[in-house]
Amino acid sequence: MREQRQIASDAGLSKQRVVVEAIRLADSEGVDGLSMRRLAGTLGAGAMSLYHYVASKEELLDAMVDIVFEEIELPPEGTDWQSAMRRRAVSARQVLARHPWANGLMESRTSPGPANLRHHEAVTACLRQAGFSVLMATHANWLLDSYVYGFALQEAGLPFDTADEFADVIEDAYLPQLPPDEFPYLNESAAALVAAGFDPAEEFVFGLDLILTALEPLRASA
Repeated sequence: MREQRQIASDAGLSKQRVVVEAIRLADSEGVDGLSMRRLAGTLGAGAMSLYHYVASKEELLDAMVDIVFEEIELPPEGTDWQSAMRRRAVSARQVLARHPWANGLMESRTSPGPANLRHHEAVTACLRQAGFSVLMATHANWLLDSYVYGFALQEAGLPFDTADEFADVIEDAYLPQLPPDEFPYLNESAAALVAAGFDPAEEFVFGLDLILTALEPLRASA
């Protein structure tokens, strides 16, 4: 009887359902605690039944990362390379904010899925068609990815999300620890940023545009 109930509970499983539920768990709890047993429990299935759909946790992670890549907008065709790469980078940052667990896994997969490969092909094609050499396109891709992943990692750990929250944290937590006679420049900067309504969300595009501008002469030289 128990075996019959288990078969019935496993009947609604599919690889897509398993992977989507794994992403939901990772989004809420992180990826470190994700196990086949934990995943099976949330699906109401037997742990061993999951291996009919993914052979191992590594294969599960490959599939999860592939869905994350699927959510990132590809560099659009028919526009200049800087606009295309900007849209792709902004999209990647937004996706990583939804799936922070994926940040350290995006470039670590040795068995990339189809969306992963399509993404990297589209990025490389955008840069090569813009006139970058193979080597310079690699440099540009590496630099842009390092910026996106690094910014997303830092952003995920910040104690504020909006300009108002930034101002509250500065005024309530930081400024009291920054007496102007001891930390004149930090005190000055903190007070000035709050007065200016500084929005930390704008920092991403500021840094991204600096990188894209710096890469342009390298494209021309190639």
